Amino acid sequence: MTRPSPKAIKAMADAAGVPVDADVATRIATSIGPAFEGFAPIAGTLPFDLEPAGFLLVQAAKVSK
Repeated sequence: MTRPSPKAIKAMADAAGVPVDADVATRIATSIGPAFEGFAPIAGTLPFDLEPAGFLLVQAAKVSK
């Protein structure tokens, strides 16, 4: 499992139905890149492939009281 590129992040987010701008994809790739490097020893054992799209959904969610 390699560190995701902004292009890969954009493609995954688009496929998940959460389109993002190139700047947002770059920010996501920069922020989750260290996690991918930290998990490199156990690569392939975690379902991490949809995380960028899930991150955007959580960030965009509205809080209701």
